[in-house]
Parts: sequence; structure tokens; C-alpha cells
Amino acid sequence: MSGPPWTPEHEAFRRAVRSFLEREVAPHADDWEAAGRIPREVFRRMGDLGFLGITAPEAHGGAGADVFMAVAFLEELPRSRMGGFCASVSVQQFMATAHIAAAGSEALKRRYLEPSVQGAKVGALAITEPDAGSDVASIRTRAVREGDAYVVNGSKTFITNGAEGDFYTLAVRTGGEGAEGISLLVVDADTPGVTVSRRLKKMGWHASDTAELAFQDARVPAENLVGEEGQGFGLLVGAFALERLCAAAIAVGSADLALEETLAYMKSRTAFGRPLTRFQALTHRLADLAAELEAARHLTHHCAGLVGEGRPAVAEAAMAKLVATELSVRMADACLQCYGGYGFMEEYPLARFFRDARAATLAGGTSEIMREIVARSLVERAGEKEHLPAPAAPPSRRSEPAMDPSEKPAAESPPSAEAWTVERIARSLPGRLRADKVEGWKSVFHYRLKNSERPDWTVRIENGACTVEEGLGGAPDCIVEMKEETFLAIETGKMNPQTAFLMGRVRVTNLTEMMQFIKAFRPLEG
Repeated sequence: MSGPPWTPEHEAFRRAVRSFLEREVAPHADDWEAAGRIPREVFRRMGDLGFLGITAPEAHGGAGADVFMAVAFLEELPRSRMGGFCASVSVQQFMATAHIAAAGSEALKRRYLEPSVQGAKVGALAITEPDAGSDVASIRTRAVREGDAYVVNGSKTFITNGAEGDFYTLAVRTGGEGAEGISLLVVDADTPGVTVSRRLKKMGWHASDTAELAFQDARVPAENLVGEEGQGFGLLVGAFALERLCAAAIAVGSADLALEETLAYMKSRTAFGRPLTRFQALTHRLADLAAELEAARHLTHHCAGLVGEGRPAVAEAAMAKLVATELSVRMADACLQCYGGYGFMEEYPLARFFRDARAATLAGGTSEIMREIVARSLVERAGEKEHLPAPAAPPSRRSEPAMDPSEKPAAESPPSAEAWTVERIARSLPGRLRADKVEGWKSVFHYRLKNSERPDWTVRIENGACTVEEGLGGAPDCIVEMKEETFLAIETGKMNPQTAFLMGRVRVTNLTEMMQFIKAFRPLEG
């Protein structure tokens, strides 16, 4: 990818966002920081200007624009001079409503997505708990189905828009332990049993409200379930790349603005009869950071391109967030130093830039978590380069025809986990189909298995039946890519499929279809 496909429309939109922020938001930064909240009329104003539904479907009031329009918006958000404003607005648009747009019912979209695009409602994404942050699969807040409602009990913390928001897209446990038991519910903030335990006082991001939430026997309509039970982990993981792209783009814009403000100050400030821009000890440090900033910008735009293509971009998003947010901290530190003592004063912008930059290395996954994701990706890629030969399928199976879905497999002792091959597992799918899970569903899946002697398979589901054929046939509704060993490990129960996706070992082009596919088959026996 040579560069982002910026068009005159992208640039005009960027200029409009910058003009709005500099005229209608930045002049109020000190007041909103002191108040610890953003006035509701600002969200309504942004809704009127089309700034809150950039990538949302046009059918629900959004612009339906591409991801680079969103990146242009995010890179300009720091012009508000408030990291908290950036956090609150990005959560509202790209996190709290993203799952509703992707998997919510039409009723949920009308009740929550559309008013959010208009700025009439403000949402929060509530995942983190006192004992579970990046380890999403360990959340404890539970939702138990009772008739036409879920009864929710538990707590959440570090929730942006938690105190001022109208609704929460809430991660809850509806099933057993692990990733498979997690679902998403949309919960109105004024639901009886839902309380704001306390507003959290933060080192930075003062303009955004951050809260602890408590849920005690809160009854939430069952129709507020996003997607199906058990799909929550997959939905959350599928959106991590976008969330981290948001953090990276904001960090790039923040570092850019800090550098711009600092150079303007250095031109006007003199020492020993010369402007500060004439002192090499200062300018060379900024030169190094400016070079890193351009690298971070291009990495972020590359990640945006992958996200725009519908690719998981797990490792690339982690890289972009890691590089951009860590750079933003170092940029703010270096720029503050150029201000000398004035940089330490609240009346100058660098004091706030310095405080706010630090939060971005924590929110949405710490830098340490980003490094862990990148490291595991490196190990996986190194394994691919080894070109280890895959175990050959038994010769007697090579000419085995596709199983007729009406036929039942002959009774035989199930093979051990070591005896399963790609072909044997693929041919077993028709007999493992749960007909009740696929009623009225028609879908075509292309499997591409790296390092396998028989890498390509097509799985069709239609009329309550499943057929499997070797090779790639027809137009796919979902493409699934992974290494052969990952496929075997998942199918034989040695690896959790959601965890494999989280770590970038599985790539799919349609997460919703894939989640339904997983539920449609019984596990292997033996």
C-alpha cells in the first residue's frame, strides 16, 4: 500500500472538522476541563454537522464513509486541546455504537444508533472490571435470562462516558467460564438497579467523565441482546483493531499539534539574543521525533487500509497503537522541555498535552499488552517461514467423495486427536451439523489452510444441510484463513477459537457469519 487514498472530499472534511474544533470547542477547553464534563449541546452540534456518524450506515442517519474519513476526523480531534474530549467522542462514535451497527437488531439501531449519530444520545462501552481489563474472557458481570429479560449483577470500572452517558454497551457473562460465555447487552443508564458508584478523578483527560458502575438485579429487556448469546467475545475482539486504530490516529494528531505549538513558541521566544529555533540541542531532538512521527503516521494509515479492507489487522493495529501512543508521550515530554519553566505552568498547553498523552498508553490495552500481541504474531510468522511439512492424509482417503448430507456416517470408533487430518475433519462437517441452528440460513465459506498439502476447501450451508468439497468454488460469504496446525488444534479442542482469533492466528472476512458457523456444528467426538 503506497499511501492512503486521500481525495479532495477527505481534505475538505478535515478542514471542516478543524475549523469547528478551533472555533467552537478549543476556546472552552479550560472551562470544560474544570467542570469535568462536555456539554450535551456540543454532541448535538456535532450530530448536526455529520461528525458523529462518519462510518455509520446511511440507512440509520450516517454518512457511510470510508475508514480514512474517520482517520481524518480522529487526527483532527486533538485540536480541541483536550484529550478527554478526544476520548469521549471517539468512544461515542467508534466503540459504544460500533457493535450495535455491526450486529444489533433493527430495533436497537433505531433506539440507540440513530440518536447517537444525531448527538441526541451519548453511549459508553462497558467492558473493564476491577479484576478484568485486557483479559476480556475473565469478566464476571453476569446476566441471567428470566423470561423476557436478563437480570444483571456486577460492576464495571474506567468507563468513559460512564457518568454522563445515556446507555452502555455492556459485556456480560450469560454462559459458562471463558470466552464462549460472553454476550453484549445494551443497557439504559436509568434502568433501576444501575448506579454510578463514583466518578473517578484522573491525572489527565479531565473533560471526559470516567466512572465506576454497579449493577444490582437490573432487569434489561432480552431484545437488547446484541447478536446472539455467546457472540460477545467475538464481537469485541473483532472491533479491537478499530479501537486501537482510533487511539493511534488520535495520538498522531496530538503529537503533530504538540510539535506545531512548540515550534511556534520557539520562534517567538529568545535566549542569549537568538530564537530558540536556533539552538541545535533543542531542534535536533525535535527533528528525531518529527521523523518518528511520520513513521507512526504511515503505520497508522497502513493499518487503516487493512481495516478498510475488512482484514482483522490484529498485529498491525497493536503496532500502530504501541508506536503512536508511546511517541505521543515522548513528544509531549520533549516539547514541554522546550518551553522551559513555562511548560510546567497550567496556562500553557504543554502541561495538559503531557498529562493527557500518558492515558493513551493505558486505555484500550496497555503498551505491554500491545507488545505481547505483536510478539506472538512474530513467533507465528517465524513458524510459517520454517515450511514444516504437514502430515500426509491417509492414501485411502484421498479419493473419498463428498458425503451426501442425507447419509449418516458409518459407525466406527472415533479417531484419536492425533489421527485427525484436515480432510477427515472437513468431511465430518455434514454429520456434525446442528440442523436447528441453520434453519433458513444460506452461506458459503472458503477455507484456506497454510502449510497444508490440501489447503483449499468450500463449505456450503443451505436448506438445513451442509456440503463440503475440496477447492474453492462459488462466491464466498466468508473467507477463513489460518495455518493447518491452528485448524487442527481448534477442531480437536486443543485451542479456543476466540483466543486464536484474538491472537491473529485466524483471519476471517465476515465475523458475524463465522460466529454463526461455530455454533452450527457439534464438536468432534473422541
